[in-house]
Amino acid sequence: MKQSSSNRKVNEQAREVIASILLFEISDPRLTLVTITGCEVSYDRSVCNVYYTTEPERYEAVADAFAKAAGRIRSLMAKELSWRVAPELRFMLDKSVDEAERIATALQRDAARNTAGERADAGEEIDGDTYDAGDE
Repeated sequence: MKQSSSNRKVNEQAREVIASILLFEISDPRLTLVTITGCEVSYDRSVCNVYYTTEPERYEAVADAFAKAAGRIRSLMAKELSWRVAPELRFMLDKSVDEAERIATALQRDAARNTAGERADAGEEIDGDTYDAGDE
């Protein structure tokens, strides 16, 4: 979806307000160490999709905490923003961070394997064994 600069500003404003509310206003311990990665506010500002990330083992607990705190967060958000309506908040897990971490780990393993292969081709000692390119 193409975004105008004013729409990007609205999305960023919503993200900042929600992140601030989580940091200073909400006391639920399940919502600590949660990062708001982005928001998508509808054109008429009636709905706000809030994307968040946290540790994989806490996905279920955080989703439950957001379900319970959504009304309070919406109320605090309405007080903070001067919008005509307080948007309905839909909290969605952002798995892009997990996917990026999985890809980075795979690239590191591949780089280590390639480095070990290059050293083996050069006849270097790897893990106590000497490899020669002619052994393969």
